[in-house]
Amino acid sequence: MRLLIACLLALALSACAHWPGASRGDVSRAQPLAAMTYNIRLDLASDGPAAWPKRRDLAIALIGHEAPDVIGMQEVLLGQMNDLRAGLPGYRLVGVGRDDGGEGGEFSPIGWREDCFVLLDWGTFWLSDTPAVPGLGWDAAYPRIATWALLRDRRNGRVLRVLNTHLDNNGETARARGAALILRWAREGEGAGSDTPTVIMGDFNAPPGSTPYSILTGAGSDGLLDSRTASATPPYGPGGTFNGFDIESDSGTPIDHIFVSPDIAVDGYSVITQQWGGRLPSDHYPVKVQLRLPAR
Repeated sequence: MRLLIACLLALALSACAHWPGASRGDVSRAQPLAAMTYNIRLDLASDGPAAWPKRRDLAIALIGHEAPDVIGMQEVLLGQMNDLRAGLPGYRLVGVGRDDGGEGGEFSPIGWREDCFVLLDWGTFWLSDTPAVPGLGWDAAYPRIATWALLRDRRNGRVLRVLNTHLDNNGETARARGAALILRWAREGEGAGSDTPTVIMGDFNAPPGSTPYSILTGAGSDGLLDSRTASATPPYGPGGTFNGFDIESDSGTPIDHIFVSPDIAVDGYSVITQQWGGRLPSDHYPVKVQLRLPAR
């Protein structure tokens, strides 16, 4: 298995040699964009005082206050999708359940402010050898998906690609091959082969230096940029993004990431620790970044 993962990493790094549209261009005319990734924790009655009905309003209030232009969320069940749509009327959310491509299982939805963007296209693929078919991939414990959206900025007509995912928490091979599949989409998928800026976000269950992280970033070559390390200002907040509903917890290591194509400038990076009397909206902290997209 280690040999397989090493081969995947080598292939991914060779694919990172020439990123399409990698020039920053005139950043003085770049357009600002706030992006957020947030694992909201699925709705489980067994969570007791931390079950979704008891923290739903906190999560929605946090998102509404931060008001990201685009957001990717993970572990979202159908009932939670309905709650988010009702509680965030200025946003449109798209996504499907990972179990069946319909309403079954967890969604990894993408949302955007409708006053900022128009949807051009969107879709979901499974992280497996059969991306168009719902099911498990490799040694994954659960079906895993990536949802993408192609958006047009209402202000200037600029097109943006966004992908949101949740890599497996158990399968080492599934995480590595899932990351390689996502990188392939970034280079060959909808909107690729042009100068389309790309944002890839989610819960990767993978810290910096891990195989999935190295595949996506190209291990220092011309791959995707980690917004945390690419930020023009020092990262704000704790190092870790998983909290286990413990406000005092800080693993020091992020597993939730926002990656961007090299033509996007990163002005700021924050891990948001908003809490209400010690109560947290989720067992993950959201990550929010301030970006600047290249001008036309």
